[in-house]
Amino acid sequence: MEQVTGKNVLITGAAMGMGKLYAQLAAGERARTIVLWDINAVELDKTAAELRAQCEQVITQVVDVSSYEAIAAAAAEVRSRVGTLDVLINNAGIIRGKYFWEHDAQRDIEMTMAINALAPMYIAREFLPDMLADKTVERRIVNISSAASLVANPRMSVYCASKWSCTGWSDSLRLELAQAGHANVKVLTVCPTYISTGMFEGAKPMLMTPVMTPQYVVDRVWRAMKRGKPRLILPWTVYLSNALKGLLPVRLFDWLADHVFGVYHSMDEFRDRK
Repeated sequence: MEQVTGKNVLITGAAMGMGKLYAQLAAGERARTIVLWDINAVELDKTAAELRAQCEQVITQVVDVSSYEAIAAAAAEVRSRVGTLDVLINNAGIIRGKYFWEHDAQRDIEMTMAINALAPMYIAREFLPDMLADKTVERRIVNISSAASLVANPRMSVYCASKWSCTGWSDSLRLELAQAGHANVKVLTVCPTYISTGMFEGAKPMLMTPVMTPQYVVDRVWRAMKRGKPRLILPWTVYLSNALKGLLPVRLFDWLADHVFGVYHSMDEFRDRK
């Protein structure tokens, strides 16, 4: 997939931040239809207005992706108005940064799991049957997970749980599609560390692991998506952490992550986004 020209693209969490950047890239490559999902109606309309000068059709839907019923209703409308998706980017996500016992069961645990873990599955399930129908058309699913799905971190227990779920499901889906003969539908699982979107306000950079800019990450995700890569981990130090975690005794790895790399204190000054 060299470009998304003439293709139908759906992006969740699209009103601001990285979701908006993905939409701008799609518009710049002349996608036929860009569907924007977000819960923020005001910013959603602003983003759509900016994109309409470049894109033939921009559709906005105010969707609470923590609700399966809302996802199903919005997806049905997309199928009736747009037809089959070519690119699905599961970008929406939330973070709660505190010790596990400080989480509220519904507002924190249930909401985090619903948005980060269940929503990507529900959304993909709504659109996949149509995406699989024609094996001659290249299609893509992008699931934005996190490096927290690979390396645990204090004050991120519920967030880690949700992203471990996302990564496991996303990579398994990739294998299932290949095994079932649907190699034209490729799944990209993205696992970045902290990004300066405001979502991780107060999070501290770790050794050799700076807080990345949204544009830096989006540009690499976009290229990896079009190339059909299976996984994108950013930055390279996450690979190192994974290798050390697999090779070293638990207590030695914990000591390095805590006292050398600074991973275990990176969320000490985190501030929840309002």
